[in-house]
Amino acid sequence: GSGKLAAWEGMRRVACGGRRLFCPLLALERDAMKFRMILVGRTERGHVADGQKHYADRIRRMEGWEEVVLPEAGRGEPAWQQRTESGRILAALKPGEKVVVLDERGKLLTSPAFAERLGTWRDQGVRDIAFVIGGAYGMTDAVRERADLLLSLSPMVFPHQLVRVLFAEQVYRACTILRGSPYHH
Repeated sequence: GSGKLAAWEGMRRVACGGRRLFCPLLALERDAMKFRMILVGRTERGHVADGQKHYADRIRRMEGWEEVVLPEAGRGEPAWQQRTESGRILAALKPGEKVVVLDERGKLLTSPAFAERLGTWRDQGVRDIAFVIGGAYGMTDAVRERADLLLSLSPMVFPHQLVRVLFAEQVYRACTILRGSPYHH
């Protein structure tokens, strides 16, 4: 209700030294980024889906979050599946949005370095970022070339289902780092 809004306004004024000038908390609220996780294939039920939803809900409290699930190519030669799914990924990307593609050949970043990259984009006025997790046979060079950041979570290979939870947690961690939360310690 209006009582909660008044309390929130009061907390923002206190956090900003009582001044009505520039307030970082107001800027954070106004300048929230919109994240889209583009996934090939549905998420399995159970622990994977629960973990992914847990972090997605936490991210939604701070930033925009949407999951776009693209169908798997189905049966066929691996190269055909890769081309088909990559075409769907490219079609799902929006003009002007930054694209982070998870790929085993990508750059290894620490959690603070990943947060710094997102923070730099935010400070440059970027509001829309797509995170792409491909299918079992990976993606074509065309998808990798579209990426603004080609990112690897580890030199090891993980099941794509597990990567969804791990990466959602890393996006949440990056958001908390950018907001100065003690979550990352």
